Amino acid sequence: MSTVRVPQALCARAQDTADAYTSRTGVVVDAATLLTGRAALLGLSANGQISAGGATRLLRAADTWCALTLSRPDDTAAVPALIEADDVGADPWRVLRQWVAARPAADAVERARLLGMPAAVLGEVPPAPPVSRPCGPRGTRRAPLLVADLSSMWAGPLCGQLLRGAGATVVKVESPRRPDGTRTGSTAFFDWMNRGKLSYAVEFDDRTAMRRLLEAADVVIEASRPAALVRRGLGPTDVSPRAGRVWLRLTGYGSDGDMATRVAFGDDAAVAGGLVEYGTEGPVFVGDAVADPLAGLHAATAVTDALARGGGELIEISMAATAAGYAGFVGGPAREPIRPQTGSPASALGADGAAVHALLDERHSVSC
Repeated sequence: MSTVRVPQALCARAQDTADAYTSRTGVVVDAATLLTGRAALLGLSANGQISAGGATRLLRAADTWCALTLSRPDDTAAVPALIEADDVGADPWRVLRQWVAARPAADAVERARLLGMPAAVLGEVPPAPPVSRPCGPRGTRRAPLLVADLSSMWAGPLCGQLLRGAGATVVKVESPRRPDGTRTGSTAFFDWMNRGKLSYAVEFDDRTAMRRLLEAADVVIEASRPAALVRRGLGPTDVSPRAGRVWLRLTGYGSDGDMATRVAFGDDAAVAGGLVEYGTEGPVFVGDAVADPLAGLHAATAVTDALARGGGELIEISMAATAAGYAGFVGGPAREPIRPQTGSPASALGADGAAVHALLDERHSVSC
């Protein structure tokens, strides 16, 4: 195994987006650090057809390649149902490899999706830019911006962290029963993504508290499947409009039809976009969950562009479609991982509840 490295051409391409963000905000962003920082913090190694984090694998089907992720206990528990077997033994990957090899990749992936498992056919998603559509009135906002960050893991929190670096007040919203999963992982990575944000613990089913926050926010970041907030009556068209608000929706594959129900993580989304390199035995992973930081960077840039237009927009960014835009920028010299400065520790879960309530009191009193 070797150090996780990222092609220089890919870093240079991402730097173009980082420079666009800098031109809007004045905040200098190094794309190579965003793309390699987690690998440096966690000491990850490149494993070829096994992702750097270990949860995703590239598997050869009867016709082409596909990716499957077993990052959650529910994913592993679903393997017997996927392959229609009572027992898969101690190593589910052994039987999965055999099962996938016996059928077309699209059939294997479709069955996995029906069980709610993250899976993708190599190169199935074409590149596409962020989609923006009107969602409320345009308007001006007072500084600092108030950002409600409802996301978890990497892409959404990175977007929120970039906006915080540009001067926004960012409220990280987590369920006290199901907080951001990265809280239980590397402290350094969690701090890198979430330092300086106000931590607000609230159940997403608490419509009164959630609505009060969302109505006050200038920017909302969501990264769950689109129906998750809509079925609670908290979607972008359910919350009272605020002049200039920008609502960012980060998804794996988009919000249309069946695509809206698909689960995605950074490694399988990159495979869907065709963002892989090729070795002697076939495709191998590029970097570490690379679709996550690429989507987060593009999201922050899209939000600042929308704010400059006066807001009043819903922006949708697909991780897989974003990764697909980088599929031609692989191979050649590569960058070594860069360890980022994590700064001060992130707030403990719910530690800033009183400060958030005071902020919302002020916001709503001014609006009345």
